Amino acid sequence: MKRMLKCLVWAVPLVALAGEPQSVWLADLDLSKMSSGWGHAMANHSVTTQELTIAGAKFAQGVGVHAESVMYLQLDGAATEFTAQVGVDDHAGKGKGSVEFEILGDAGALWQSGVMKGGDVAKAVCVPLAGVKSLVLVASDGGDGHNNDHADWVEAKINFGGAKPQAVAMPAEEARILTPPAPAAPRLNGPRVYGVRPGHPLLYRIPCTGERPLKFSAQQLPAGLELDEASGIISGNVTDRTYRTYEVTLRAQNQHGTAERVFKIVVGDTLALTPPMGWNHWYTHYNRISDALMRQAADVMVSSGMADAGYQYVNIDDCWMNAKALSKYQTDPKRVGPERDAHGNIVPNAYFPDMKALTTYIHGKGLKAGTYTSPGESTCAGFGGALGHEAQDAKQFADWGFDFLKYDWCSYSRVTGKKPDLAAMQKPYRLMGDLLRQQDRDIVFNLCQYGMGDVWKWGAEVGGHCWRTAGDLGFELNRVFEVALKNAEYREYSKPGSWNDPDYIQIGMIGTQTRRGTFEMAHPCPLTPSEQYAFMALWCLSAAPLFYSGDMGQLDPFTLNVLCNPEVIDVDQDELGQCGRVIPVAKKTFVMVKDMADGSKAVGLFNRGVVPARVTAVWSELGLGGAQRVRDLWRQQELGLFEKSFEAAVPRRGGVLIRVWPAK
Repeated sequence: MKRMLKCLVWAVPLVALAGEPQSVWLADLDLSKMSSGWGHAMANHSVTTQELTIAGAKFAQGVGVHAESVMYLQLDGAATEFTAQVGVDDHAGKGKGSVEFEILGDAGALWQSGVMKGGDVAKAVCVPLAGVKSLVLVASDGGDGHNNDHADWVEAKINFGGAKPQAVAMPAEEARILTPPAPAAPRLNGPRVYGVRPGHPLLYRIPCTGERPLKFSAQQLPAGLELDEASGIISGNVTDRTYRTYEVTLRAQNQHGTAERVFKIVVGDTLALTPPMGWNHWYTHYNRISDALMRQAADVMVSSGMADAGYQYVNIDDCWMNAKALSKYQTDPKRVGPERDAHGNIVPNAYFPDMKALTTYIHGKGLKAGTYTSPGESTCAGFGGALGHEAQDAKQFADWGFDFLKYDWCSYSRVTGKKPDLAAMQKPYRLMGDLLRQQDRDIVFNLCQYGMGDVWKWGAEVGGHCWRTAGDLGFELNRVFEVALKNAEYREYSKPGSWNDPDYIQIGMIGTQTRRGTFEMAHPCPLTPSEQYAFMALWCLSAAPLFYSGDMGQLDPFTLNVLCNPEVIDVDQDELGQCGRVIPVAKKTFVMVKDMADGSKAVGLFNRGVVPARVTAVWSELGLGGAQRVRDLWRQQELGLFEKSFEAAVPRRGGVLIRVWPAK
């Protein structure tokens, strides 16, 4: 009670009421404007639609949400105070959930709860609002992930004396294209190093922007390889089986000029010397994928310029095989049938009439093809898995001509039980890793098992080239920053041939997989333009695989500008292979710095808060001394020399990406 009285005494002298004092319950405002990381904001109920209960105390009035949750309120200076109690709802489970509540005004933070856990007694809130024009209510996870983070704003009320407070949509943000158009003169892009095993086929489309036609050439190309001078596609087999590095000079020429760069072809035992780049169908087409859509993706990868920026792989995910029966994931009878033929070979469903013809089509464009399966009896969507047929499937994938395999844990838990030990976790991946190495072509191996058993510590040992470090990002798009920060904790395991994978880039037009298992058609992604730029920058600073998973048939100029900035992609494809180091600045801001092979540093200044902030990168904290030359990578502009630090205004949920060289 003392806390409440203090709030009222402070507020009253500062307010000249324009009308009779009134109040409005938060639950009576337009809750459709209040985001919720899972489910929907619920009036007078928890997010699970049950009664509001915090530490055993029941409340009739309030709003239940799930972190991450944000609500913007327009006050127009007419409100006097906000009062409430906050806490983790008991229906999250005994002792489960951790949430931090925050109230922001025009000038920044007005009140913070600190981290609250399930079972904690509700905390009282009393915030004076004299003169405040806008208010933001935030419920974020407590720093340990978002599971069970059921957040309650109970007895939440705004007192006012003029215009009634209104819940409003998140402030609109213009989708400004920052990446300049590619110049007419040639520019060679993509990685500067490429790994191939001795005697195996090599296929590489030289990424190059510039007005067509272009004429390509290569000096000191290894024997057995050929370059098509019109398409820029290198193909063949290196005849010398000696482990060695060839330094090839690539050149592209048109009527506007010439570009050249050294390209290292490393014949040895390590593939994926830079993070793989490409497209995966899952977050757009789900169980609707077909041969026609895969070919469309390959066509668009070339016609849109994505291939010229360095994207190479066109990958099928789940649902290309047959399922035994119809299910909630599969309602199309044309995808149901025998999972294997009389010889035990995996059978594609009717939408994939000829896998070899499909990979040949993709390869004909100088691109690579990827496929998917599970070590279990069935895939996540209930289609035929590899259990008991691993050797047969590995050979089949190689014979079909695939260059990438995503191996998804899925139903393998039925083999191991709910609590497998480390050896059991490793077993299916070790088996498939050995089998892929025995094939007569290079197949990049992606371990998709959501970070179990600290996979980043042993993924390379069992033959993997990249491995998922967390769950499906499709359910966590509002946590892009948090996922990237968690992924960066494993930075010591990032190196050429070994990549931490936080999941696919989901911007532009994407689909939705609901918690009930249904798959929705593509629609605009829910991220703001600033979040989309930050998404790409975080993945590049993390040296993460760059797989776009939006609709290739609905690419727009803004999405392409985010995906295809060559100076941004250079950060990801740097041959040093380092994942950036995170330097906290304030509670919601941080800097991420990555050492580059040429001695420069790539630096991201990020703001994961819901209001704009200024962020400073201090040279001494980045390991730099003296004046530095700074370049804005998104705008491809020189910003000048900076003596001790660089400061930028960073939009809410956004970032600024620069590259820094010593001034001399």
